[in-house]
Amino acid sequence: MQWVFLLVAGIFEVVWATCLKFSHGFSKLNYSIYTIIGMIISFYFLSQATKTLPIGTAYAIWTGIGAIGATIVGVLLFHESMTLIRGFFVVLLLTGIIGLKITSS
Repeated sequence: MQWVFLLVAGIFEVVWATCLKFSHGFSKLNYSIYTIIGMIISFYFLSQATKTLPIGTAYAIWTGIGAIGATIVGVLLFHESMTLIRGFFVVLLLTGIIGLKITSS
């Protein structure tokens, strides 16, 4: 169950990061509120996951999910560029996440 909590935490990290971009520096109230709610949910599920997962593994996977998710959202919603080298490093992040999952006890 801790892996499900970690996945949910990572998804909400992407949600709050996206809402943060839409909030324009916390100048738009509705997106600012969504950002804070997303942060609370993300941190709550991360805290649940770290009850049994090693903190280094959980934190690295949480930030990795957030980084990959935010990159995908950036490309799809904000039309950020996806170069070959940038894609390569996203694949490296994904490889690291999978490796940490496989090797964790």
